[in-house]
Amino acid sequence: MKSDNNLQRTLRGKTVVITGGSSGVGRAIAEAFALEGCNIVVAARGKDGLDETVQLCRDLEVAAVAVPTDVSIASDVQNLANKALQFNGRIDIWVNNAGVMASGKFEEIPMELNEQVIKTNLFGYMHGAYSVLPIFKRQNEGILINNVSIGGFMPAPYSAVYSSTKFGIRGMMECLHGEISDFPDIHICNLYPQIQRSTGNMHSAKYSGLDFKIPPFAADPRDTAAKIVELAKNPKKDLFPDIASRFLVNIYSLFPKPIINTASAAMRLMMKVKNAPSEPGNVLEPSSEPHRIYGETMLPVLSRKTKLAALAGLGLGLAYMFLGSKNSNK
Repeated sequence: MKSDNNLQRTLRGKTVVITGGSSGVGRAIAEAFALEGCNIVVAARGKDGLDETVQLCRDLEVAAVAVPTDVSIASDVQNLANKALQFNGRIDIWVNNAGVMASGKFEEIPMELNEQVIKTNLFGYMHGAYSVLPIFKRQNEGILINNVSIGGFMPAPYSAVYSSTKFGIRGMMECLHGEISDFPDIHICNLYPQIQRSTGNMHSAKYSGLDFKIPPFAADPRDTAAKIVELAKNPKKDLFPDIASRFLVNIYSLFPKPIINTASAAMRLMMKVKNAPSEPGNVLEPSSEPHRIYGETMLPVLSRKTKLAALAGLGLGLAYMFLGSKNSNK
């Protein structure tokens, strides 16, 4: 893949395919590309949410079409690629974004849900790449963007299968970079954002007994969508979209055991007081309402300066804890 930091692409008139576009970050991505004047092909399982996203794009005066798609099914994704080609004769940008999550004790989450998380997240990204890369090779150009999450570098506590899919996506795309290395105008770009202030958390499967709302430090989905557009204009292999995502990954790389053990212990403590029933969320069925970009936060959204101060405090606290544990073991 050719790397050129000075490359700035005009996106007007480009055809963009976005999976998982019925709500949350996916809808924000569709909106962001529509504002750039792109033709939008949006995919998800639920028709109502898709229709709303298409209307949003048309209100921004761009051409848009919905293709109901279950990304865990290879033939559905191939149909999506075919419909996108029929729509405008080519595909310029493909955004792998659809994903589901199940949280709780590994052995208490039904195996059917665990398997579907893998099929949607890992197989879904594989199906996207498998369908679009041959098209890019025929065109001799194209950009595949994967919305991976920092879960590709660090595990989410009590979300073992979800974490395995994110590590798997990262590994798969690392290998595919080598396979496209003789196509200088084909790019594979990976984005690693932190938790989002989107509807994704509201739709996830929960077997922990905890009805989590989004923490106030979560990232704005529209900011994440803007970084996706940035990758389309200036492709690069990997991008951490904000200070928080890079900070969290770097801290985990320094103190992996204390961080996962502390996070898991905190989850165990909260799970002792279970106050919510288990629910499969959108793992097996299309997302229920709300079909919007933003989800519900547990507290008012913090300012950018407050988030940075909180991250600095967290880093110092973890460093103190880790150094203290080392000294006590001497």
